[in-house]
Parts: sequence; C-alpha cells; structure tokens
Amino acid sequence: MNTPVKLLSVGALTLDTILRVDTLPTHQGKFIAPDGVQIASGMASSAACVARRLGAEVSLWASTGDDAVGDQLVARIEAEGVDCSFVRRVSGARSALSAILVDTHGERIIVPFYDKLAQADPKALPTQDLTPFDAVLVDVRWPGAAALALEAARAIGRPAILDADTASRDVLERLFPLASHIVASEPAAVILCGEERSPQKACEALARRTDAFVAVTGGAAGSWWFDRSVGSVRHVAAPRIKAVDTLAAGDVFHGAFAVGLAEAMPVEQSLRFASAAAALKCLRFGGRLGAPDRAETLAMVAAHWPAD
Repeated sequence: MNTPVKLLSVGALTLDTILRVDTLPTHQGKFIAPDGVQIASGMASSAACVARRLGAEVSLWASTGDDAVGDQLVARIEAEGVDCSFVRRVSGARSALSAILVDTHGERIIVPFYDKLAQADPKALPTQDLTPFDAVLVDVRWPGAAALALEAARAIGRPAILDADTASRDVLERLFPLASHIVASEPAAVILCGEERSPQKACEALARRTDAFVAVTGGAAGSWWFDRSVGSVRHVAAPRIKAVDTLAAGDVFHGAFAVGLAEAMPVEQSLRFASAAAALKCLRFGGRLGAPDRAETLAMVAAHWPAD
C-alpha cells in the first residue's frame, strides 16, 4: 500500500464509561468494578479510529453537543489521527453518553443515551465532493446523515458500506436499499428476517432483496457472505481466541472491512482482514482501545489463513 486510502465514517460519537465486572448483574444493587476506562467511542467513531490504525486516512462525520463533553470527544478522536473537521456541534444539545459493563467472559451490557436534538437530520453533506474518499462507511445511529452519505457515495461509484446493527426496523429498512455493501450483525438480521432464520439463511434472504454485497456476522462463529458468482452463501471462520472484551469488536470488523474494500481487496480477503482485526481486539479490555495495528492484523491473517 503506497498511498493511504481515504475513508469517510458517518454516525455515532459517544463518551463511553466501560466497567469490568466479574458477572453481569441480574438484580439491583451495588457492584464494585476491578477495572474501568472512559473513552470517546461510538460505532462510526470507533471504526474510524480502527481504520486509522490500519493505515487509512479517515474523516469522521458525527454530531455532538456544544458542551464540554463534546469538546472532550472531538479532542480524543483527533488524538487518534482522525480528521474531525466534519463533526457537527449543535448549540444547546447534549453529547451522547454510554454506560457499559463487561464481564470476565467478554460479554457486555450497553446502555446508550442520544439527545434527539444532537441527532436531528442534517440538511446536507458536510462537503459536496466525496470523490476524494475511496469508501464511505455509515452506522445506524444517525440515520439522516447515513442516508445522505450512502446515496452520495453510490452515485459516484464508491463503496457505500452499511454497518447494520441493532436499530428499529424502520431505520434498517430505510438504509438497506441505499448501500452497495451491507454487513449486518446477527441481531440486525433477526430484526429484518425473523428469529427462525440462522445467520446463513438470513444472509441468503437479505441478498435476495438487494443487488448489494451482503454479509452477516456471528461473532466467534464467523461471518457469512453471499457469493453472487455462484449464487450461494459462503462462510469465513473467525480466528479462535479466548475473548477478554468483545465490546467494539463489530466496529473493528466494519472499520477493517471498509479499509479492505477501499484498498480493492477481494471481498473474502476483506472479510478475513476484518475477522482478524476483530479477534485481536477481543483479546484486550477497553473497547476500541484494544484495536490492533496493521502489522498485527496481517500477521493474524497469515497465521489463520496461510497461503495455499
């Protein structure tokens, strides 16, 4: 990779308070956390930071309040090397917050808060020219912005990638037809297809509804993608690891996948690259702070999928 690819990431920017607990609470009470961290995060923001670590030049389009938390969020994402000049600061709005518990098995509970004023639909893109970007990645947390970005990217032939995660069915149905590449979490696939379908069957069902690339992720079970050249679903196994913290693994996956597409990797290679990055992240506590760099990710790819 001689010249870094350029990526636009669109969506959530939150202040995450992450606390480690022995087990996730099942009743009310007080619980002492042996570890904790507070970071700037959110799906699109975490993906942006990951993509930067993997060698891309990244701009973030997000919306936050004009409060002290917003100042902190922008400063922390900029410290990762991500361009935040497109971040919208909304007067009188409160910046997004998220409280997260992570247990010793790496599983988590996430409780986010988004101010409706901060998340109001934008009237236009932050720039009229998206041609400098090699790919555009959006999440489901700021649907109005996501729709504008997907439509604009697809209009100029850039990969328009949707990180389809848990959201209302209305939001998912709105964004689904706008993307050129859809990578859905298993919960999102359930919302769109129903609980009776396996990830493989959901992938096939979603692919029948669009001409876009479709994949469904299943965490440690790997990911499934629809290969239109043969008309069937294929599977990419995830590297086997003992997870410490799965928080932001999906964001890492999507950020790495977007980098792979922007670099014109074949889709299966992009999925392997993304799977390797997500697996490495799960070995470390702290959400997106555990994301790997490019050398680590390529080493994991080589170890898990040795060349034929």
